[in-house]
Amino acid sequence: MRAKILMAALLLVSAAAPARADERLQTLEHDGQKRHYLLRAPAPLPADRRLPLVLVLHGGGGSAANAEQMTGFTAKAREQGFIVVYPEGSSSLGLMHTWNAVHCCGHAMEKNVDDVGFIRALLDHLQAHYPVDAQRIYVTGLSNGGMMTHRLGIELGDRIAAIAPVIATVFGDEVRPVAPVSALMINGAIDDNVPPGGGDPAGPGRRHWAEGAQVKPTTDQAQFWARADGCSATPMQSDDGIAVHWRYACPSQAVEQYLVKDNGHAWPGGEPGRRRADPPNPRFDATTVIWNFFAAHPKSPH
Repeated sequence: MRAKILMAALLLVSAAAPARADERLQTLEHDGQKRHYLLRAPAPLPADRRLPLVLVLHGGGGSAANAEQMTGFTAKAREQGFIVVYPEGSSSLGLMHTWNAVHCCGHAMEKNVDDVGFIRALLDHLQAHYPVDAQRIYVTGLSNGGMMTHRLGIELGDRIAAIAPVIATVFGDEVRPVAPVSALMINGAIDDNVPPGGGDPAGPGRRHWAEGAQVKPTTDQAQFWARADGCSATPMQSDDGIAVHWRYACPSQAVEQYLVKDNGHAWPGGEPGRRRADPPNPRFDATTVIWNFFAAHPKSPH
């Protein structure tokens, strides 16, 4: 009974994932732990060119398989010919995985798990064994995975060309990124878990944030990256009836943000993370929008 209660309490944004498909997961040893990831690459791999790499981070309580199902990024990778990898967070129970985004969430935050180091090691491993284009490495993720995406953009900006956090937030104490990174943010206008106007986090995972942590207004994300990338202070704004779109004028990188109408705590255009989860807005295809942004913004050679 206690285990059932704990499992329910650990449900964050993406909630219960499908059964683990361990035979599909690959393992990487890092910091004394076995970490896992799911990889989808073109077959056969090209011998004469290097491919873009997209990392997709699941939400709190999710898994690699859950992220693949929710986002549909594997179908986009097959269509466009890039490598997509779904890393998996850590968990005390081996089921409800989270990422250490400093102020969220759960096991990874409480144990101060070195998730930045894990992703750095994973990139080293992937670049050593696959034809990865070092100028076209990208990271996206949802909710807790989106918060971790911000952290990776800040701390691994020397490796990452662009990031795309979805239904995520910043916390207001982020340090200056180590290198300029293009950033695209997507949030839901009716998201109660990560409210667009900021405030207390809600939803089943709210107790697994750091004590006192609050959601910043979603526009703070774009403003943070606009300042870091030396962009204009005031963005251009448009509204197509489906989403409000902000675009900053930047000298080299790009910073954009969407607030998707009729979308709660869900990956727009994707699949719900669990039964009774917020339904995604089917009119906004976040995966296509993100890939088009990534494809247009490789890392500038040093």
